Amino acid sequence: MSAINLNNILSKEIAEGYFAKLIHTDKMTFSFVEAKAGKVLKEHSHPHEQVSIMLEGKFQLTLNGEVIVFTKDEVIIIPSNAKHSGLAITNCKLLDVFYPVREEYKKI
Repeated sequence: MSAINLNNILSKEIAEGYFAKLIHTDKMTFSFVEAKAGKVLKEHSHPHEQVSIMLEGKFQLTLNGEVIVFTKDEVIIIPSNAKHSGLAITNCKLLDVFYPVREEYKKI
C-alpha cells in the first residue's frame, strides 16, 4: 500500500459540525475529525472500541456519566458499548481510531 495523503480525502459530515476524513483498513477505521467550537455530539454508543487522540483544541467528553476535558496530546479510550457524548469547547482536531471497522462510515 502506498502512502495516503489526507489532503486528497474529502471530508464528510459525520454529525452536525463534525467533519471527518476516513480511512478504512481490513480491521480498523481511522477518522481524522475537525469539530467546530460549540458543537455537541449527542450521546451514543457503538460496539467498536474507540481511541481518541486530541491533536488540537479542547473537548469535553462525557463517558458513562463522567465528564472529562481533554486537550492536545491527550488520549481517551472508549470501551465497546460505552455511552458517550461530547462538546467541542474550541475548534478541535482529533484522530479517532475504531476497532473493528465502522462499516456505516463507508456509506456516508
